[in-house]
Amino acid sequence: MSEKTRKNRAFALYLLLGGLFITALVTCNLIANKFVTVDLGFKTFVLSAGVLPYPITFLMTDILSEVFGRRKTNAVVMVGFAASLLVLFMLYLGSVFPAIPESPVNDEYYNTVFRNSWRVITASMVAYLTAQLIDIRLFHFWKRLTKGKQLWLRNNASTIVSQLVDTTLVVFVLFVGTLPFETMTAFILDGWLFKVLAALADTLIIYFLIWIIRRQFNLKPGEEMDFL
Repeated sequence: MSEKTRKNRAFALYLLLGGLFITALVTCNLIANKFVTVDLGFKTFVLSAGVLPYPITFLMTDILSEVFGRRKTNAVVMVGFAASLLVLFMLYLGSVFPAIPESPVNDEYYNTVFRNSWRVITASMVAYLTAQLIDIRLFHFWKRLTKGKQLWLRNNASTIVSQLVDTTLVVFVLFVGTLPFETMTAFILDGWLFKVLAALADTLIIYFLIWIIRRQFNLKPGEEMDFL
């Protein structure tokens, strides 16, 4: 393919991965108030529903880091931060104006679902920025150390550490002063272990997707590409 076509396709891929990342991130924030149980047979996890799509964000940033490099992946992370702030502002506007009598969702229902959103999104943003930037930095640390080889190592090592940071910060910002320390610890362990299992499970997925991308763009292992 021509260089122009290659760059156009690379840019389209970058937008797709970034769009999936931001979609998963915003979804995490919107559904995080609901806590659920997830039974995997060997263990029943007690999780925020927001944990369910969250592994997608780390999968997307790992693919972005592998293919496009640290600087462009950090740019996606910052856009996700801005998108979450915009969602928070829109939720606030929805609470400012009273519901009409005919509204299928009245003020009470709306506030029940979203009244804690500012705290949820604040917790998520503190954890999100910290964990994602740690994830990207660790990913590239392992990439340099292994000279672009052993994708499984940088994918899992970076995600496992960063998700422990993420889960701990979210639970503490959300529940400090409102729940016993033992309960918060249980939430942290369940959330982190679930994310670790998700990270291990997505290893095959990231290998498959990176294989396809390298084949389409004729990339060598560890090679990054640009679209500018």
